[in-house]
Amino acid sequence: MRTRPNPLTPHEVARLRGLRPAGPSPLPSTEPVRVQRRVSDTGVVIVARQVVALGRVHAGKTVSIDVTDTDLTIACDDGPRTVRRTNQLPIRNLKADRPRKVAADG
Repeated sequence: MRTRPNPLTPHEVARLRGLRPAGPSPLPSTEPVRVQRRVSDTGVVIVARQVVALGRVHAGKTVSIDVTDTDLTIACDDGPRTVRRTNQLPIRNLKADRPRKVAADG
């Protein structure tokens, strides 16, 4: 696929009905992004390619993480933990590493 030039002349564009200028682009949300991660067997979660060690006591649990521009706030059983963000990569998955159900042989 390729883009094609506009077949209308500027005079024809000005005569279109209901034509209005584009509005401002939407602003990014100021609220933190909430993601869910399943803690690995070694007690580690990965958010935006940043590895955060929570400890083996949290292995296998699902935690909620609030991601801002500067911090990761992890809601654990023993209280929230705040970790400084080391990069500015975007969040790609909101729910990653969820447990998979194994089909029963029958």
